Amino acid sequence: MPGVHLGAPGRAQADRLAQRFAGENISGIFTSPLERALETAQPIAARLEQSPQVCDAITEIEFGRWTGLSFESLNQDPLWSSWNVSRSTNRAPEGETMLEAQGRIVGILERIRRRYAERSVVLVSHSDVIKAALLYYLGMSLDAYGRLEVEPASITTLVVGDWGSKLFRLNEVVAA
Repeated sequence: MPGVHLGAPGRAQADRLAQRFAGENISGIFTSPLERALETAQPIAARLEQSPQVCDAITEIEFGRWTGLSFESLNQDPLWSSWNVSRSTNRAPEGETMLEAQGRIVGILERIRRRYAERSVVLVSHSDVIKAALLYYLGMSLDAYGRLEVEPASITTLVVGDWGSKLFRLNEVVAA
């Protein structure tokens, strides 16, 4: 949700990511507009001497009435259980479906892919959105959501071309 900032551990993780990407040939940096994503992208962009581009299409899933609730509260809601069992057929109350989120992330990834053909870009997004993109490019159902783990400040490397896609790295965490 908006208004959530990185704490000291998150800022340290962002700095480690910036160091990790320092030797890479990165052509663009895109970030979700949410504060924690911007705060993660800024050190990376500074290290690469680029400006991060804010991209609404890679923001977090719109969770509607669930926004801001604790997992303890959500676990009492039967809709939350249904959402987590079948992401392909359920909607967050007053929010979006996983399919809608997948459509927006894949749509922007395809536009970025065409614009930056044969070049690397960094996207700073959120776990659910990253999983939605991966499931699409790996040809898996949204209901396989729970089979993927995307840690905070981790790196996932996906190569996509007209020939298809290949997952090179999932959940790389840069050690302190």
